[in-house]
Amino acid sequence: MSGDNGGRTAAADETRTGPAPAGTAPAVRPGAAGDAEWDAAADATATIGTAARLQRLFEGHRLTPTQRRIAHCMVRRAADAPFLSSVELAELAGVSQPSVTRFAVALGFDGYPALRRHLRDVAPAEKPGDTGTYNEYQQAVQEEIDNLRHLSDALADPGPVIEAGRLFAASRPLPVLGLRAATAQAAGFAYFARKVHPDVRLLDEGGTMLTDRVDAAVRAGATALICFALPRHPREVIDALEYARSAGLTVVTVADSAFAPVAHHTDLLLPTPVGTGLAFDTACAPMLLGRVLLEAMCDALPDAQARLEEFDAKAAERGLFVE
Repeated sequence: MSGDNGGRTAAADETRTGPAPAGTAPAVRPGAAGDAEWDAAADATATIGTAARLQRLFEGHRLTPTQRRIAHCMVRRAADAPFLSSVELAELAGVSQPSVTRFAVALGFDGYPALRRHLRDVAPAEKPGDTGTYNEYQQAVQEEIDNLRHLSDALADPGPVIEAGRLFAASRPLPVLGLRAATAQAAGFAYFARKVHPDVRLLDEGGTMLTDRVDAAVRAGATALICFALPRHPREVIDALEYARSAGLTVVTVADSAFAPVAHHTDLLLPTPVGTGLAFDTACAPMLLGRVLLEAMCDALPDAQARLEEFDAKAAERGLFVE
């Protein structure tokens, strides 16, 4: 069949955030001891680069909000991290230099120099900037290819995605939240989800009406909410997630890192990296993860295939598409 249903029936950061790719972390349940991860993906650490090694180093420790901010900054700038001074890292993370020192001690090192030596020992031999023959546009594409490989490794254990799909299928209605840089991912998810789910509500505008729309979804019977959260992270997204959870919704979030600001405001966190090599972040991996979640939701909806076929039949009758 043809149609715009995707493949089932045949059917960016707002400002420059740095040159290095963020790493893909396994699925995380914030608040659990050590931020539990997808075991199969963790076993593949050797293949998924400096960012993933940083994720594993940090996830075994209880970090303060300031320390998580430093960790998030280092993951976002994974290739540069082994070469940053404590002052440079403090400036990038927006914290004090003593906070960086305390962060290193919290990880079990004598101080930041010891942490940096460790990162250099385990980092690839080349310093960031050794890009071979690729121009800057090719480098951005290669970074996204790496991000997709990382996502593939994380999906070695499909359990969290399957669980998310079941949550979405059971929630009537299903609110889909995405503000600012994440608006496109949320809108794309909602567009296709509406073809198989009976009631999908896109929440893509902030302001005082956002909580009203969450309330309306809860009153209508919603039990879960999916959020796409990409840098730079709007404060009102965190506020909305806190409110949604207080209203009884189970929150599933696709974010750029296990240490993103939304991490402690979600019930099931699915981290996957964004590309940071261009003036505006690229979000190929989050977009693809959204499509994977749609597939899992379709698998959990017994009438999904029938709905898709009905749509294609009506589209053909109306001459909706030219192909």
